[in-house]
Amino acid sequence: MNKNNTSPPGKEKIINAMRELLEKRNFETITISEIATKAGVTEGLLYKYFKDKRELLHHVLKEHYDYFMLQIDRDLKGITGALNKIRKIIWSSIDRYANHRVFARIIMLEVRGSETYFKSEAYQRVRQFNRLLLDIIEEGVKAGEITPAIPPHYIRHAIFGAIEHACLNQAIFNEKVSTDETAENITNLIFNGIKP
Repeated sequence: MNKNNTSPPGKEKIINAMRELLEKRNFETITISEIATKAGVTEGLLYKYFKDKRELLHHVLKEHYDYFMLQIDRDLKGITGALNKIRKIIWSSIDRYANHRVFARIIMLEVRGSETYFKSEAYQRVRQFNRLLLDIIEEGVKAGEITPAIPPHYIRHAIFGAIEHACLNQAIFNEKVSTDETAENITNLIFNGIKP
């Protein structure tokens, strides 16, 4: 992931230490002391930048989403048609989960049980991504590419639910996910349904 060159070095060390610890550990088992030690900074410096370790977790997720949204914006350039855009979003989302275990673990396992997450900047990025997909689905309905019989938000739920369920074992057990195969199967399911 690209580093944010405008952040103070100590803050970057703290963020990187949290990412490294999350590669192998559950968030609840990580302590402030461990984060500070791994970062090579004092606990006081950590508290200078983050109210607590949950705020740090949300910051790590926000950075992942910032980068991911830039990638999606780039990936969608030059793609016409709602179905083609949805196909690309499905592939890019699976690729993100498959190749960024910390991102997958945070979004699928660590944040949704906390009320503070839904007030965080990270959640605003999630909502931005959700809105992007919903807009594309609505574009497809207007263009006649997608049936108007199913409310667009249900289609969005089906897409995100399928992606997350397909990648859950990767987040929990670090099992490999084939981005191409998984994206193709989910795309076929969403586009063609299950009728023979």
